[in-house]
Amino acid sequence: MIKSDRWIKRMALDKGLITPFEERQVRAGTISYGLSSYGYDIRIADEFKIFTNINTTIVDPKQFDSRSFVDYKGEVCIIPPNSFALGRSVEYFRIPRNIMTLCVGKSTYARCGIITNVTPFEPEWEGYVTLEISNTTPLPAKIYANEGIAQVLFFEADEVCAVSYADRQGKYQAQQGIVRPRV
Repeated sequence: MIKSDRWIKRMALDKGLITPFEERQVRAGTISYGLSSYGYDIRIADEFKIFTNINTTIVDPKQFDSRSFVDYKGEVCIIPPNSFALGRSVEYFRIPRNIMTLCVGKSTYARCGIITNVTPFEPEWEGYVTLEISNTTPLPAKIYANEGIAQVLFFEADEVCAVSYADRQGKYQAQQGIVRPRV
């Protein structure tokens, strides 16, 4: 069952589900973020890793070359045409053992050809969310730091899982910044 705004608010305020937590949707002059009817719109921080080919490295998820990215910090990130960047959420998440999330990109960016890809947050995962933002257009694209980038939907299981992400000691547990691929 999908969880409502009342459940999300209660869990955020009482259990630290989302920190910092915005109790309402902020919209004025910004790409919206905060609590929505059945989810939470997360913001992207001002730290980015922009994909580059200046070092002619090969993208290998098993042996990722850090020279594939250029670090950037700022209020606006420009993603080159047909490229991508990694970012992280402003919010830190602590997912309960009986909850699974899906995270989907915001329509404002999607309508511009900017796609946000995030994997599910598994039961008992916690950390800042690493976000992959793809610019599918032939033009440079702007990403606005500290504004909405994606929406998280929370689903409650019928029963508690036998083995959680924390139990497995998942490789992305309690990540603090933008985390590159790990094996």
